[in-house]
Amino acid sequence: MTFHTLNELIAEGVRGRYILVRSDLNVPLDGSTVTDDGRIKASLPVLGKLTDAGARVLVTAHLGRPKGAPEEKYSLKPAVTRLAELAGFKVSLAGDTVGPSAKDHSAALQDGEVLVLENVRFDARETSKNDAERGAFADELVALTGENGAYVDDAFGAVHRKHASVYDVATRLPSYQGDLVHTEVEVLRKLTADTQRPYVVVLGGSKVSDKLAVIDNLIGKADAILVGGGMLFTFLAAEGHKVAGSLLEEDQIPVVQDYLKRAADAGTEFIVPTDVVVAGKFAADADHETVPAEGIEGSSFGAQGIGLDIGPDSAAAFAERIKSAKTVFWNGPMGVFEFEAFSGGTRAIAQALTEADALTVVGGGDSAAAVRTLGFADDQFGHISTGGGASLEYLEGKELPGLSVLDR
Repeated sequence: MTFHTLNELIAEGVRGRYILVRSDLNVPLDGSTVTDDGRIKASLPVLGKLTDAGARVLVTAHLGRPKGAPEEKYSLKPAVTRLAELAGFKVSLAGDTVGPSAKDHSAALQDGEVLVLENVRFDARETSKNDAERGAFADELVALTGENGAYVDDAFGAVHRKHASVYDVATRLPSYQGDLVHTEVEVLRKLTADTQRPYVVVLGGSKVSDKLAVIDNLIGKADAILVGGGMLFTFLAAEGHKVAGSLLEEDQIPVVQDYLKRAADAGTEFIVPTDVVVAGKFAADADHETVPAEGIEGSSFGAQGIGLDIGPDSAAAFAERIKSAKTVFWNGPMGVFEFEAFSGGTRAIAQALTEADALTVVGGGDSAAAVRTLGFADDQFGHISTGGGASLEYLEGKELPGLSVLDR
């Protein structure tokens, strides 16, 4: 694929022009407080380049999953408040997406200023499966840019969606790849082509079903796949072990058994924890103990025991594998990192990545939140992705609509 770049757009001249930018402001909130502003910070460089060059910037973004109508809890207000605090340019928020407020505010926008339109998912047409409905919404967004507008996609976390603000606007305006999207694609290419070996993939998170396609595509490509998080219990069950009350997707056991066999034939090693931290209940203050992975039901909690983290021996073994690698991709925490007692596995993985002499990629979503929650800085890693789902779909080999539409 080849793309028109942001630098090309700026070289053409943007002063006084309306530039529609798809940013990723889909940040976690605690009430009205942004708890992880990583995506907001990642959006700043492109907005800064455009405002410095005198553009009038209109930003589209989503937050959460509203049902096609305004919902206060999904308003972009907290994200825009934080954006304004961090930005070196004027930022305001429209009270709607393409309605009177958006039209009035955009008409009043001055060179070097940014107007964020309210959550695009407040309009049901944004995510419609009907091309005409999405197109009509895209037309209204494009109309805000006037006669000489352009579009920049800088929201990698949304490029796997065929949505109006991601796909359809790009068919209607001269379109460019934002720096954030460009960086994400370049990094992910290094995980899929000409990858430096050993190549180690660390997969966690709650459900193995969420990772099936990426696991399938990594067999034969990765040298080792380290399995943690809730999904590890389906792997243990596939190996014939009982997992007590731990998270288990029984219907996926045959699939995992097939993966284990295929991987052995293809030269990819699955490494499953040898010990697990088991608790009596799902709570931060739960009693817990470390047991062998094959002896979960033998813990003092019996059949009620719940595995909530990989054990220290497994964490140490995983860390050694990571530190011997030349390329590492990590997606999904090793345990319930939000609870201190069950954060050890995730912390060990993050620490090992900071010490590895390798390209280290943290695959967005919960993993990105975890490293920040545990006190690590973004610059301690080679790259922290802003798009968990999009990163996985790229590694699955899927076509991403938001990228393909930019291909010139």
